[in-house]
Amino acid sequence: MRQGSLFTGQPVLSQLLNLIPRSLVDRLGREHQADRYCKRFYTYDHVVTMLAGVFMGCTSLRELTTGLQACEQRLRHAGLKHTPRRSTLADANARRPEALFGALFHELYQRYYGSSPDSRRKKDLLSRLHILDSTTITLFSDVMHGTGAYGMDGRKKGGAKAHVVMRAQDQVPCFIDLTEGRRNDKTVMASVPLAKGSVLVFDMGYTNFEQWQNWTTQGIHWVTRLQDGVRVQVTEHLPVNDAQRDAGVISDQLVLLGAGSDPMQARIIHYHHQPTRRLFRFVTNNMLWAPTTIAHIYKCRWDIEQLFKRVKQNYPLRYFLGDSPNAIKIQIWCAFIADLLLKIVRDRVHRSCPRRWSFANIAGLIRIHLHTYIDALQFLRDPDRALLHYRPPETNPQLPLFMYN
Repeated sequence: MRQGSLFTGQPVLSQLLNLIPRSLVDRLGREHQADRYCKRFYTYDHVVTMLAGVFMGCTSLRELTTGLQACEQRLRHAGLKHTPRRSTLADANARRPEALFGALFHELYQRYYGSSPDSRRKKDLLSRLHILDSTTITLFSDVMHGTGAYGMDGRKKGGAKAHVVMRAQDQVPCFIDLTEGRRNDKTVMASVPLAKGSVLVFDMGYTNFEQWQNWTTQGIHWVTRLQDGVRVQVTEHLPVNDAQRDAGVISDQLVLLGAGSDPMQARIIHYHHQPTRRLFRFVTNNMLWAPTTIAHIYKCRWDIEQLFKRVKQNYPLRYFLGDSPNAIKIQIWCAFIADLLLKIVRDRVHRSCPRRWSFANIAGLIRIHLHTYIDALQFLRDPDRALLHYRPPETNPQLPLFMYN
């Protein structure tokens, strides 16, 4: 590595924003009429400002605007010619539709992870596996109707809920719907976009026989756990071999679920998890998979909990830059967009070098070097070699802070 090859002509923030085409943001701005009556602070400026705030971990509008003013010259690489005032940013968060930021996230996902798999990948179970779950983000006041009991003071905090579908192979959300915290999870099941042949796993909070039957009709396989109290009529006991019993499978049954004249056909696997000594009842509409495969599919559901942990730990979702539902949703969308950008960088690094970075380490390095003129990908591929071969310049061009006679 030659001297100075670690550095580049753009700061790290600009390198991340280069993953977002300017033409895409402009098109979405026109479709959502987001720049009507706008004189200076356009949609792209808003996106850059909010993402910079997420990466820097800003907890207030004043902290964000003053931080951008301190490095205004370096933001020109990102296309931000004017840093916004605090009131300008507050008005934009309240007025510019949050649906634009949601559309931007889904467009970016399709651009980098949504390519249609080839015939070989279509046969791979992991590439077809999707995980459905939701997470609640507690708010500072009852801005959006939350869930749960009232506090000791008789007041109740609000909450926003993110309903997420994640493809297991990518470890990235492919569908997100932001609602109030009190919104029942079952209400979003019908809007989940899934292709024929997809596999969906979810917890037993999504018990809805009608939607399960609709997915079966559409050729979508699903796996979940069965709630207590559901009426079950066993129609056939399937054989379980010794290897499956050693793996924890107790029984394999074909059943009819629900009461009434039209019960739903399904399959129940009784499974004993030996490390925790817990008994599970898995239910699915697939009649061909091995019982151990069904148990493994449900085990993959834990991956989406890791996603929620990753987003909440690395981005400031405890402090919000606005008190309106629109501003809160914009900040949540920007947190998911930032997570997607860092996931793209992490995947590119892992494809070109054997070193494996944790997501928290990459997020921390990006936060530290956000305004540094360093080649982020080159540094992450081999930081030890880069530091060993780097030699600082002989002369220091930085002016001294104090002059002495």
